[in-house]
Amino acid sequence: MDVRFYRCPMSIESRGSDPLLSTYSLPMTALPNRVVMAPMTRLRADLEGVPSELMATYYAQRAGAGLIVSEGIAPSVRGQQYLNEPGLFTEEQVAAWRRVTDAVHAAGGRIFAQLMHSGRNGHPLNRLDGGRPEAPSAVALTAPLHTVDSKVAPVVPLAMTRAGIRTTVAEHARAARNAVRAGFDGVEIHGANSYLVHQFLADNTNLRTDRYGGSTANRIRFAVELTEAVADAVGAGRVGLRLSPGNPENEMAEADPAPVYRRLLAALDPLGLAYLHLTDDPVYPALADLRPFWSGTLVGNTGEHEETTRDSAARLLRARRADLVSIGRPYMANPDLVERIAADAPWAPLRSSSHYDSGPAGYTDYPAHPASLPAGTPVSAAA
Repeated sequence: MDVRFYRCPMSIESRGSDPLLSTYSLPMTALPNRVVMAPMTRLRADLEGVPSELMATYYAQRAGAGLIVSEGIAPSVRGQQYLNEPGLFTEEQVAAWRRVTDAVHAAGGRIFAQLMHSGRNGHPLNRLDGGRPEAPSAVALTAPLHTVDSKVAPVVPLAMTRAGIRTTVAEHARAARNAVRAGFDGVEIHGANSYLVHQFLADNTNLRTDRYGGSTANRIRFAVELTEAVADAVGAGRVGLRLSPGNPENEMAEADPAPVYRRLLAALDPLGLAYLHLTDDPVYPALADLRPFWSGTLVGNTGEHEETTRDSAARLLRARRADLVSIGRPYMANPDLVERIAADAPWAPLRSSSHYDSGPAGYTDYPAHPASLPAGTPVSAAA
């Protein structure tokens, strides 16, 4: 692994008044700046869900972020969305993730593992056990799904039983403990963007009539139980939760998100989580509406409907709509993003055609900007 051309951000004394470059402390993690690398699926694990050495290089290159949140990681074989999505449910996966976290820490960074259960977004061809996906209700997607070889028609998921719900909660807690064993500084529960937790919260994917569906109190129950279990497993100060109220991704529908998410935050706020990671929406202004319901750290993200720039990220902090700002796609092309911010250097454009290729192209081959490199670095290492 070669990360010699990347470094951690400059010292606090040299950062000036840029809010993105000011320090911040989570309950168990001190951050040198307020830039969070958002979780992004990249599919560079092998077909057993074992992280590759290339992934260690990729994350270490981006260690200048105040905090890295990893790509979505399957907490169990039942939660897989893709075969080459990394997991945290086998010893081989845990050992390989240790190489990644060691590389990030050696480069001065901090990294949380995002636990992502696909729910109805899964497919038998994308699971190591060939099993049928499970979801709150037997409601299928209509759009084709990607597999290793081709696109296929979605399948109708199995409606989760009470026993299945208990098993899924326990699998998340076990994956969180595996994450800590693998060297992660904490975990983020993926409750956004159409994945399992979101499916329990949304109108069209949760048609249950038991204690996990129907009323608002019931719709939030799964999210609350899962978050409590993960917090019990590794400590609330090591746990973040990502939500995207009103996000229509993958055919999700939420007619009136406000009552659901206000009640969810009221139930979770007393736990003392590391942070809430909240994605704004052009229809429902989640950051503005929900900020009063969260007393802890709030990570804001606007990338679903507004491309994040240095100016838009700084505005979010100055307006006190968030304490930290997560940045997604620009981090693909700018491994030295924080250093570019500090040097007032331009951000490199993204080569979108290589997002999910299997090799280094479009992954670890984006160079640093000359202004963000230490004196004496070879010019060939820079953009």
